[in-house]
Amino acid sequence: MAEMNPFKIAQQQLDEAAAKLGLDTATHELLRWPMKEFHFTLPVKMDTGKTRVFHAYRVQYNAARGPTKGGIRWHPDETIDTIRALAAWMTWKCAVVNIPLGGGKGGIICNPNELSETEKERLARAYIRAVAGELGVHKDVPAPDVNTTPQIMAWMMDEYETIVGHSHPGVITGKPLPLGGSEGRGNATARGGIYTVREAAAKISLDPSKATYAIQGFGNVGSCAARLLAEQGAKIVAVSDVKGGIFKEGGLDIPAVVEHFKQTGSVIGFKGAKDLTNEELLVLDVDILVPAALECVITGANANNIKAKLICELANGPTTPDADAILHKKGILVLPDFMANAGGVTVSYLEQVQNTYNYYWSLEAVCSQLDRHMTDAFNAVWKTREQAKVHMRLAAYMVSVARVAEACKLRGWV
Repeated sequence: MAEMNPFKIAQQQLDEAAAKLGLDTATHELLRWPMKEFHFTLPVKMDTGKTRVFHAYRVQYNAARGPTKGGIRWHPDETIDTIRALAAWMTWKCAVVNIPLGGGKGGIICNPNELSETEKERLARAYIRAVAGELGVHKDVPAPDVNTTPQIMAWMMDEYETIVGHSHPGVITGKPLPLGGSEGRGNATARGGIYTVREAAAKISLDPSKATYAIQGFGNVGSCAARLLAEQGAKIVAVSDVKGGIFKEGGLDIPAVVEHFKQTGSVIGFKGAKDLTNEELLVLDVDILVPAALECVITGANANNIKAKLICELANGPTTPDADAILHKKGILVLPDFMANAGGVTVSYLEQVQNTYNYYWSLEAVCSQLDRHMTDAFNAVWKTREQAKVHMRLAAYMVSVARVAEACKLRGWV
């Protein structure tokens, strides 16, 4: 379905913001497309001695506000349109939290579950050899994303430094702490989302510590959100992973669920909880819904059945444009992905700064700066929402697109 193409969705969202802002035709057209994109063919020697050929991408969407920034995904169903959409969203994400970076994204079509650790290392290094000429703290800075880890980032950084012949830790963020990673990076996306929930809940007279939550997705972001919320005393009644979910009306014991997930590879079958599907989780009668899995899960087909008062999008692109209109009409407040999940790129930016200074901050200092960026972003978007009488996603786009458009004009591009 064309309407489920993530890049067409990203363009449609931009078009709506451009119309509201009254963008001129040239600026609008410039912002609809990546400024650069690269396609790579990577031959990699497997443990068997045979060579497998992988296909990979890197998209540098817009660098008007600074070097492009964005993760590298490893997924068997990766497509160039997904990467384009994610690079566009990274552009708006960096702009909405007002950090001096543009947007980029990368991906490799592969199933990492089929690869050994040594094969993963060879694939990581092959990717960097292909893209190294386009990377650097003043050009493009990758980071972890779906199915990539701090260890994979370490291999990538090492390969880049081998190629350039000198230390360059800021070329990759999301690194292990001993190699220049930042305190607080591991759960930054979830933590940033929780800061925005705090700000939004205050606007609608909802106490986030007494609210009920359902979290779709139990990967790094979803599980971190569950743990951080549980530490604050929040009542999480449902969580799910790719295989399905669990529900307990009285609230789940999240540390025990995390342990169960580690032992079994799924939250399903957790003692004392009822199993349910991912689709059922989305329409539970909870105060706050947290989609933290993949894109396009809240659509025109199920949006009318959503009962949550507040949706915090920690996944990228979980809500389609037709669903946005329905949710807005229903009075459900949506914290859009590129604002709500911008904590990761914000702390990645702070990691770049620390790498450049060669001086590292405490966890408390990092969290304080993250809180400031997320709170300022929410307030800017809320103000635009109130003034323009639009839903939060369109307001966030208007804030971001206006900032990127201004940078393009100041540079004389349009």
